[in-house]
Amino acid sequence: MDRSLRSEYLQAMGIRQWVPRERVRETAVAGELPAGAEAVITGPAGQRANAIAGLDWEQLESSVADCTRCALAETRTRTVFGVGNREADWLIIGEAPGVDEDRQGEPFVGRAGQLLTQMLRAIGYRREDVYITNILKCRPPGNRDPLPGEVACCHDYLERQIALAGPGLILAVGRIAAHNLLQTDIPVGRLRGIVHYYGKHRIPLVVTYHPAYLLRSPLEKRKAWADLQLAQQVFRGQ
Repeated sequence: MDRSLRSEYLQAMGIRQWVPRERVRETAVAGELPAGAEAVITGPAGQRANAIAGLDWEQLESSVADCTRCALAETRTRTVFGVGNREADWLIIGEAPGVDEDRQGEPFVGRAGQLLTQMLRAIGYRREDVYITNILKCRPPGNRDPLPGEVACCHDYLERQIALAGPGLILAVGRIAAHNLLQTDIPVGRLRGIVHYYGKHRIPLVVTYHPAYLLRSPLEKRKAWADLQLAQQVFRGQ
């Protein structure tokens, strides 16, 4: 992701940056500012972030259900918080709810969700063994790509979910999830096959294709299987 787009995210979140020129460098670790940068969260956005950082699971889910931070609150049917084992070793992060998810309030329940369930089963996991959530908690109209401001509004919720879950591995499912978690615009095909690390705790992160893409391009399923095998190897410390 280029610096101007990153700044747009940070501004939407109420974060100011001080970056000494002599110490600026690129970073591939999501959640980090450039070396030497100091982030200060100010104003109402900072107050919301601090409040969310202290919520437990039930309080966080309630906060998401009542959220009106962005215009998606006006068009959603239901918020889609997440589903599965909240103490799971694996955290699956997708893009945003679709029409089926918006209707049922649960992520990955349509045809793509059925394929994801099959993919997890292939490596020995049931849906209830992992925790599944999305970058966005509300469906964008027409299933369009999330806007930067919408992602910024949901960022604190996702960060708190990750902190509460404390996963041993994150599986980023699809382009939107990978780009936002890793703060990059590198194509998914080039992000695959590499172990990335997320946040200050450097949680191992593996990128794979979105099941909706695999339904359109079934020949790519073998690559997704390789991604799952890599994730399993990383988690097991092989």
